[in-house]
Amino acid sequence: MSDAEPEPVDARADKVGGAVDDLPAVAPQLRELRRRAALTLEAAARTVGLSPAHLSRLETGQRQPSLPMLLALARTYGTTVSELLGETPADRDAIVRAPDMEPTRAGGWTYWQAGAQARGMQALRVHVPHGAQGDIVRVHPGEEWLYVLRGRLRLTLGDAVHTLEPGDSAHFDSLTPHRIAAADHLGTDLLFVHTLLQSPATALCLGGAPHSPTTGDSR
Repeated sequence: MSDAEPEPVDARADKVGGAVDDLPAVAPQLRELRRRAALTLEAAARTVGLSPAHLSRLETGQRQPSLPMLLALARTYGTTVSELLGETPADRDAIVRAPDMEPTRAGGWTYWQAGAQARGMQALRVHVPHGAQGDIVRVHPGEEWLYVLRGRLRLTLGDAVHTLEPGDSAHFDSLTPHRIAAADHLGTDLLFVHTLLQSPATALCLGGAPHSPTTGDSR
């Protein structure tokens, strides 16, 4: 769509909720973060419900986005509104030291944050005890990757049941109904990465009660 054509209704979304007028750093940040996320203009615009021409105007400073639009773009690019505004959060260090990985326990599971906050992927080190939450099937948007460190893991994907040994890994679409359980009485330790963006800590609780896909369940 060329800039000479009339804007569709969705392209006027930056006027909803109040445009942010004094954001000189937003335009170059939008383009840089889109490229860093390896998204074309067309793909990014489709994800947030804009026309490519309108997103191009945002990236060149011809239009100013509203705060809801900034939030939608931040989620699409796997970042935060603060970074879109050119701010660098103090907690975005690349290295996470072992003493800083505080354990969180819920539903019998124990997990440690193994990655920085506010990233497009979230990484965890997880201990799955035997018999805990093994009957809960979860379905939600995103992708998951896991790697078994110790013990055997029973992974159910749809109708298929797999037993993973130490050194085995799995990478799957989270919309596939899935279930994780320890196959050994001593439990299972694994590394886990998922792409459910900006989940609160409570949503990362792998042993918590299941939620619907729209409530931010991480497993």
